[in-house]
Amino acid sequence: MEKRFFLITGVMAAGKSTVAQALAARLERGVHLRGDVFRRMIVSGRAEMSEEPSPEAVRQLFLRYRLAADAARTYCAAGFSVALQDNYYGAALPHMLELLQGLPVEAVVLCPRAQVVREREAHRDKTGYTGFAVETLWEQFMRETPRVGLWLDTSDMTPDETVEAILRDSRPPAASP
Repeated sequence: MEKRFFLITGVMAAGKSTVAQALAARLERGVHLRGDVFRRMIVSGRAEMSEEPSPEAVRQLFLRYRLAADAARTYCAAGFSVALQDNYYGAALPHMLELLQGLPVEAVVLCPRAQVVREREAHRDKTGYTGFAVETLWEQFMRETPRVGLWLDTSDMTPDETVEAILRDSRPPAASP
């Protein structure tokens, strides 16, 4: 089986972690790489993101992106397929694709309806929307994120159905001559 690389994004509670885990399990030598793990590694001095982030929070966010890209490259070089997931909003998505240039990245954007995101957020163990309004973040994400890759409204899909759609509908980039 060929090596694949999926970059999965969407708003908080869109299902990125669940889908990336299920997708990685379907790939031969699959890795689920959670970009947020690099944020959680900062034990002291961590600056959290908010609707009005501090310069330090933004700096740490882009550090997290760079570390995730480096880890993904390392896994790919070792022969693994990767499902990398994190929040890549607006200009952060093309920035991340640039950091991953040269890899066969298949961007996947999970975009369930805002009401579905609100319901999912209410029923999960972690809270992502501290200081954020679901509808505001969802609207900004939909308006500002470039339409690259496969966009899926997963509102009425199970995680397994979402993985099936990704494997069926995503396309690896054409090989360079």
